[in-house]
Amino acid sequence: MGLMKEMSFMDHLEELRTRMIRILIILVVSFGCCYYFSNHIQEFLLAPLREAIGTTGKVIFTGILDKVLAELQMAFWACVFFASPLWFREAWLFIKPGLYDKEIKTIRPFIFVGFLLFITGVAFGYYVIFPFTFKTLLAAGVTNVEAMLNLQDYLLLSSKVLVFLGILFQLPNIVVILGFMGLVTKYSLREWRRYLAVIFAVLAAVLTPTPDILSMMCVWVPMMVLYEIGIIAVALLVHPYLKRRYIDDNESPN
Repeated sequence: MGLMKEMSFMDHLEELRTRMIRILIILVVSFGCCYYFSNHIQEFLLAPLREAIGTTGKVIFTGILDKVLAELQMAFWACVFFASPLWFREAWLFIKPGLYDKEIKTIRPFIFVGFLLFITGVAFGYYVIFPFTFKTLLAAGVTNVEAMLNLQDYLLLSSKVLVFLGILFQLPNIVVILGFMGLVTKYSLREWRRYLAVIFAVLAAVLTPTPDILSMMCVWVPMMVLYEIGIIAVALLVHPYLKRRYIDDNESPN
């Protein structure tokens, strides 16, 4: 078994500095591209809201700088999303030298899985959470009134929610990686389930565009399902792998 690369504390700091600079450059370039195409991104984000309000409302801005600030903020969150394959790669290259060869081979596939989960989380928010939330809230309460929705507030909130949902959908991936590192087991994960259910409820209340119980459940339930998937993955993948490695290590000659 190959040993992990020996690096001093200063080497780690220098490597971290290099990766952070590269990630910053990636985000700056991506931000410029996203700002250039901000009109297209803006229309994409507004589509679920416009479909929900139809002719019963309109999206407005009330300050002279609102449109510019909205585009800048939206471009930032969009660049985090579109540049994710590149900064995912830089994060992996920073972690990689501290792993054994077997650990690298085991964890590498989860980098690709993580990107797919990120995309899935964003798609879930856009195609499920947004339409359901907007239609439910606009149909409730007093009728025959016109909705006047602020452009900047909506673009910033929707961008942040989509990115955070993409990050939250990393949960099974993170759980499995922690399992391979020996930090969690299926038993410890089951013991933490009740506490994490409360934490996930708080996160759902923060992440949903509006704090109604139905929208919160639309986020909380998938989070709990993802956590259960993580437990199953640890039981089916991590435990057999660690058992085989333990047997191999004990059978190998001294």
